[in-house]
Amino acid sequence: MKRFFVVCLFSLVAVFPVFAAFQEGDTAPDFNTQASLGGKPFAFSLREALKKGPVVVYFYPTAYGRGCNIQARTFAINHDKFTAAGATIVGVSLDSIERLNEFSADPDYCASKFPVASDVDGKIANAYGLTVDESTVGRKDSRGVQVDHGSIQRTTFIVGTNGKILATVGGLKPAENVEKALELVQRQAVGKQTP
Repeated sequence: MKRFFVVCLFSLVAVFPVFAAFQEGDTAPDFNTQASLGGKPFAFSLREALKKGPVVVYFYPTAYGRGCNIQARTFAINHDKFTAAGATIVGVSLDSIERLNEFSADPDYCASKFPVASDVDGKIANAYGLTVDESTVGRKDSRGVQVDHGSIQRTTFIVGTNGKILATVGGLKPAENVEKALELVQRQAVGKQTP
C-alpha cells in the first residue's frame, strides 16, 4: 500500500508541472529574443531592460486567448502604476512575431503600452522551469483564428536589477495575476524608499 501511494505521488508530480521552479533569490535566466511594441518588432534583452529597473516577466498561453486578453488589458490599464514603481513589463508566449505585432498594437489589449516577446521554440519558458503544453495546438483564439502552437502556464516573475527573482506569481486568474504582481512591485518600491 505504501509503495502504491509513493507511485501515485510521483505520477501526480509528473502530470502537474512543478510550480515556479525558480523562487525568490534565484538568478533569473537571461534571454534575448524578438519582441513587439506597438506593432513594431525589435530585439529584446532582459539584461538591457534590467538596467532601467525591475522587470515583470509574465508568461501567458497565447495572444488573443480569452484569459490572455484580460491579462494584457489589465497590464495595459495599470502600466503607469508599474512605471511609477520603477518597473517595466514584458509578456512572453510561444506566438510568432507576426502574431505579436498585431497583439501588441491592439488598442483593446496591449494597447502599445509594453512589449510582448516571442518564444516560438519554448526555450525561454523551459529555462524558467515552465513546460509547454502541446495538447492545446489547434485551439481557436478569441477571434476564431486557429493557434498553431502549444501554451505556457500563466506565471509571472518579478526580476530585480541584480538579476535575482524577487517574487513569482502563479495559480491566479489573469486579472488577479496582474494585481498581485503590481502589489509586489509597489511593495518593493516602498521598501527601497524606507531607510
